[in-house]
Amino acid sequence: MEFFTADICDEHSDKVHVLDDDFKNYGAKKKFCAQVKTIKLDKNNSDLVKLLRDEDGTGLVVVVDVDKEYFAVVGENLMKFAKDNDWAGIVINGYVRDIEMTSQIDVALLALGTCPRKSFKESAYQENLELNFADVTFVPGDYLYADVDGIITSKTKLV
Repeated sequence: MEFFTADICDEHSDKVHVLDDDFKNYGAKKKFCAQVKTIKLDKNNSDLVKLLRDEDGTGLVVVVDVDKEYFAVVGENLMKFAKDNDWAGIVINGYVRDIEMTSQIDVALLALGTCPRKSFKESAYQENLELNFADVTFVPGDYLYADVDGIITSKTKLV
């Protein structure tokens, strides 16, 4: 798939939303386009584990909101599940760990930074709802494009 987020922004400026620049990629995949699936977590990632481990992620990116809580949402094990089930990427309004290993797994892992602490015992979650962070509203079924220049979303497939 050949595209550049800068070109998409130039050609479709009225159809895209650009995430702020706080996100870094901690996975091996540096460019992808996929449809959005959303999940909002409390301080426990067990429902994200089930999603990545048990659901086919072909053509999908999971967008995870934990309100920037300082704990690792994803590490090496979840990235392996994501790879095994063909998820294109994971975008987290939070933090990750095990980045020496995650950087070798062919899945995009976009997050605010790293934290060695794992998730807590709380377990409330919501799936397939609109999430708002990084100056963007993520809607299930929308399209997300990411490359080394940035991350953008669109209601429709543009490439």
